[in-house]
This record gives sequence, structure tokens and C-alpha cells, in this order.
Amino acid sequence: MNELPEAVTLARQINQHLVGKTVTTVLAAAAPHKFAWYYGDPAEYPARLRDSAIESAAAFGMMVEVTLTRAMLVFSDGVRLRWHPQAGPVPKKHQLLLYFDDTSALSGSLAMYGGLFCWDRDMAFDYDYYTIAKEKPSPLSETFDAAYFKALLAPENVQKLSLKGALATEQRIPGLGNGSLQDILWRARLNPRRKVAELSDREMDTLFTSLKDTLAEMAEKGGRSTEGDLFGRPGGYPVVMQAKAKGAPCPRCGGEIHKEAYMGGSVYTCPTCQPL
Repeated sequence: MNELPEAVTLARQINQHLVGKTVTTVLAAAAPHKFAWYYGDPAEYPARLRDSAIESAAAFGMMVEVTLTRAMLVFSDGVRLRWHPQAGPVPKKHQLLLYFDDTSALSGSLAMYGGLFCWDRDMAFDYDYYTIAKEKPSPLSETFDAAYFKALLAPENVQKLSLKGALATEQRIPGLGNGSLQDILWRARLNPRRKVAELSDREMDTLFTSLKDTLAEMAEKGGRSTEGDLFGRPGGYPVVMQAKAKGAPCPRCGGEIHKEAYMGGSVYTCPTCQPL
């Protein structure tokens, strides 16, 4: 699933390759999906998007926002966005497909779930995750500094949480999910089960630095190697802690990487580097 590094990459690529293209044909909800979320009736999307040109794109948390001359589009983390230059083949199943005046196309397809939201620019869009992501500072910004980070984790209810619970839930840090968090914690030598309250000042500083540096590197390199970009290419950041790493040696100490079920998902850790 896309997280902040992938959203930043997709927005950057849309700005590089799609700005100025005018939508000529729109297919919305052509392949019904139980967990595809739209804003209003997708049957209204063609009227909103047709003859509208792409002006810009931006990343907010895990979401990609696309501004057109007459409409807005927002794609959530579960949407696989792909650009198909020069009338190239498009996915057989898609939840949104836009053709442009140069015959290229942009498709949005779901594997599990995701939102493909479209509304007129003069309309209001009410979606909590989007609003929160736009209001809170991005970890890639200077506003997200050490003081902000420590204040985020200071409340008593957050201090009682594990690092995974504090950092990857409740939209405390929009765009940071379990996937990116695995490498952040490994690089900080911290176990995802550790309680926030247990961290020393030095560990807190190390965690902050790891979070900032890792996410910045992921974004700079075009996202994680486990996810695809606008062209379907894997990102350039080689993920260490991921499904294929189970049982493999830790790149730092050589110990065996373990996989555990935790908080409704999987966590990958090196017991030597990340002791409880």
C-alpha cells in the first residue's frame, strides 16, 4: 500500500508528465469493487472531469491530490495509479480511467480497498483523513521538528502505547504506515512493541532522526522497492524489513529476521538489534 514516500513520488511524476493534458474520456466504476469509495455518484465523474486539464498534483499523507481546471481528484493509499503513454495497454479492471487529448491515459485500480474521490472545485469535500493530512505538518517539512515530534508523543494516553501504536495509527503522523515504520524502527534499533514511555531521551532523539532521514530517503529515491510508481516501476529505496526478509540475515548484525503478528498486521524485527 502507498504511504507518504509513494504519494510524494506519484505527485512529482504527475507534475512532470501530466500537467497540461486535457481529459477527453472518463470511465468510472467500470469494474465494480466492493471496497471502492467514491465521492457522490461515480456516474457524475465524466461530467466533472471531461474537458478539464491537469494543473498540478500534491501529496498529503498517503493521498495524492490532483487539481484540474474545473475539478479536484484525490486518490487514497489503496489506489494503484498508472500512466499509460501513447495509448498503451490499460488494466483490464479499473475503478477510474482517464483518457487525455494526446491519447495517453491514467488508470486507478484497487487491490484491496481505496478511495477515488472527485468533486467540482467550487464544492466542499468532507473527508476526515484528507482534512487531517492537509492540516498536520508533513514529516518531510521543517515544521515537523524535534519539538513537534516530542509534543506529539507526550500525552499520557500516547505514552502508554507501543511504538507501532503511537506512530502508525490514529493519523498522528499522516502518511506514516506500518510499511515505512519497519525500517525506521530497525534503523533506530527499536522494537515496535516497546512502549513510548520506556524510551530514554537519547532513544527518542534517535527515533526522530531515523523517522526524518528514512522517510526523506524513501521519497528522494522514488518510494519503496515494495511499491510501484506511476510507470509501474518499483521504488529505488531497498526495503530491509519486509515479507521477503523473514528468515534472512540482518544486514547489520547477521542475526535472523523474525516475523510476528502484532496489532492486526505483521512486524519484522531483528531480535539482536531490536531487543524488547
